[in-house]
Amino acid sequence: MKLDFTIDRLKRMAVFARVVELGSMSAAARELDMTPSAVSQQLRQLEAETGAALLHRSTRKLSTTEIGQAYYEDCAAMLHAARAAERHLGDLREEPRGELRIAVPVGFAQHLAPALAPLLRAHPALALRIFADDRQIDLIGERIDLAIRVGRLLDSNLVARRLAEWRHLLVASAEYAREHGLPRSPEELAEHPMLILSVINQPEYVELFRDGEPSRRVRVSGRIVANNSRVVGQMMLQGLGIVRLPEPDAMPLVADGRAVLVLPQWRMPALGVFAVTAQREPQPAKVRLAIAALQDYLQR
Repeated sequence: MKLDFTIDRLKRMAVFARVVELGSMSAAARELDMTPSAVSQQLRQLEAETGAALLHRSTRKLSTTEIGQAYYEDCAAMLHAARAAERHLGDLREEPRGELRIAVPVGFAQHLAPALAPLLRAHPALALRIFADDRQIDLIGERIDLAIRVGRLLDSNLVARRLAEWRHLLVASAEYAREHGLPRSPEELAEHPMLILSVINQPEYVELFRDGEPSRRVRVSGRIVANNSRVVGQMMLQGLGIVRLPEPDAMPLVADGRAVLVLPQWRMPALGVFAVTAQREPQPAKVRLAIAALQDYLQR
């Protein structure tokens, strides 16, 4: 006989298991917030569906038949698994554990260690798998828990939380500045080779502004284009052109003399740094705490 398992059938199996465990229909009815007649009806329907008598009923005692006892053990195992699933889900909601899969741009990856190390030290059951790629990874296809995106967000189906605002700076190597000089106005920027970070084939523009003047939008070009921020940064250090870098990456190079600021009196629009997930609330604890740790680090 083929059995058709439905949600209602599973409910009847759970009712049967609790009747056996509590020893009476009235006790099970009180626990399950049902009437005794409703419990009795559920059991009669279950017996009809299984084609077997599951209980011996008398005015003073209720006991399982031989087949009912075997069936009860399987129903009890089902209930135990359901309770274990609830406990596990609660643990995941409250305690960060399991593998956190996080996708970041290559240039951002260096910030993960200082941002997430305290979280990882505090929770030994939490593992981390990093996908460092300047291409935008498919969060659902790659089972990514959390992605860091900088700048304009393209996929409106994702859930984004702004972590910080990053200024971007134009920098060149000290060697390049000595050999070629530096632009003195935004328009002169077009006369210099730019090292372009791009993941799609489209013209590159730099928008600059300063107080009291209209913004300037300059189309730039260069013979070196890469989809990896670290690559263009290294090319800049070799004196091959001017590059746009986030302030946290640019300023250490300026501080140690390897790079100089280009058009420092002009500013570029800040870019948002976002934590992006494919899932809306509630998030597992590992994702919630990772977002909080990243936001705290970036804002500091």
